[in-house]
Amino acid sequence: MAATEEQRSQELLEAQTHAEALFREVEARGLIRPGITESGLNAEIYALAQELYGIKTYWHKRIVRAGKNTLLPYAENPPDHTIGEDDILFLDLGPVFEQWEADFGRTFVVGADPLKLKMREDVESAFVDGKQYFEDHPELTSCEFFYYVESLAAKYNWEFGGPIAGHLIGQFPHERIADDKVTLYVHPKSNLPMRSLDEEGLQRHWILEIHFVNKEREIGGFYEELLTV
Repeated sequence: MAATEEQRSQELLEAQTHAEALFREVEARGLIRPGITESGLNAEIYALAQELYGIKTYWHKRIVRAGKNTLLPYAENPPDHTIGEDDILFLDLGPVFEQWEADFGRTFVVGADPLKLKMREDVESAFVDGKQYFEDHPELTSCEFFYYVESLAAKYNWEFGGPIAGHLIGQFPHERIADDKVTLYVHPKSNLPMRSLDEEGLQRHWILEIHFVNKEREIGGFYEELLTV
């Protein structure tokens, strides 16, 4: 029996709640620390996710970016960075919980650098702005939303760091168009109404992602979670 719209929303929200709990446990166990490499932290988080939830499937590559690597968008694969005593990093994970996808991203600061702390706060504030804008504009298209989210970087005195500002999410594997990196993304070339239904007549669920950067200081921040639930 197919899930109702309410059940689908609840399953996605539950998957995200698990992802958020995983991030809290990463912090509580002190996994984010100076001297560990991005790849080392990635492996420790993978092991922790298996321990807590039995997760082995991720619908996209697991991202741990620190230092100047935080400037780079998802598609890049930079050299492994070792987290420093006064560093910034972000995690972007896409774990699958019982066939429902989560996509969760947060920024962390090691040390007390005020600009890095501001970055961490600003990406979260911008997410709140973006979600409110989405709720206030029911006829919004993907490209219109992209340009609004991009404009938030200037509001907070940063640059926008990514080629997209979000994408679809759903039951694994979610709706996709082969080799299409535009239509089902919050992308400047997508004219898709974000509240349009999918090919099965179901509500589309979206992720909003905020990626701000300061190229001069070589730092970036990232914040990502469900937009539509």
